[in-house]
Amino acid sequence: MPRPILAAALRGAATVAAAAALLAVTALSPAAAAPAARPAPPSTPAHDPKAPEEFVALRDVDPTVLQEMRYITPHNFMGVPVTGYRAPICLLTRDAARALHRAQRSFLRRGYSLKVYDCYRPQRAVNHFVAWAKDLGDQRMKGEFYPLVDKSMLFRDGYIAEKSGHSRGSTVDLTLVRLPAPPTRPYVPGEPLTPCYGPRAARFPDNSLDMGTGFDCFDTLAHTLDPRITGVQRANRLLLKDGLERAGFVNYAAEWWHYTFTPETFPDTYFDFPVSRRSLTGHRPRG
Repeated sequence: MPRPILAAALRGAATVAAAAALLAVTALSPAAAAPAARPAPPSTPAHDPKAPEEFVALRDVDPTVLQEMRYITPHNFMGVPVTGYRAPICLLTRDAARALHRAQRSFLRRGYSLKVYDCYRPQRAVNHFVAWAKDLGDQRMKGEFYPLVDKSMLFRDGYIAEKSGHSRGSTVDLTLVRLPAPPTRPYVPGEPLTPCYGPRAARFPDNSLDMGTGFDCFDTLAHTLDPRITGVQRANRLLLKDGLERAGFVNYAAEWWHYTFTPETFPDTYFDFPVSRRSLTGHRPRG
């Protein structure tokens, strides 16, 4: 604050306390004028909780299901590894994992394998999504994951929410791969992005069947039964849907990759233990 203004303010102050308050504001003003920093990922608890005994690693129930855990990598809609993912493993409730095993056996007989992108998701990861959605300046991955959606509309349109069924442990994001599975090249941060709804040859390469869009595509074309998806792409979606429904899973109609096993083991509980083998430490061996 310029000295003449400060002097006038002090002369007009009714009490010594008021003058002291003005001086305190003056001392703080340089910091207040500093530009705001980009929001940091939400803090995590000092002591991580453990998973209930009803949780298992999918690989222990069915090692044949392919796993491409996206959120521990920067190849996701935020462009950075997500808080709470410490190992590239799929954790699920035992009931959901066993149901996925039943579905996998059926697909294997027909020459396909399931591939999971995400399974149990800790609440701290959901909090990271929310913090990212509020930071309208960070749109590094817009070109691939939400080309036609204004980021300020992600909450309104239901793409981001403060709670996720994944945190209850019976929901999984997945696709189908024809066997033998070809490799998928790794994503290189900063590489040119192409829209997730584009033709298969133009999208980021994925060894899965062509489902009409990539995983986590924030676009109405990702709705499971969108009428614009026809031919082989629609047949592939229905192949996945039929096989999973026979095993007890229910599809979320706005995302062809999103399925929840019902009845859920924990229908009303949102967990926050990290995605890590250590979260299962202390479990008694069970099938």
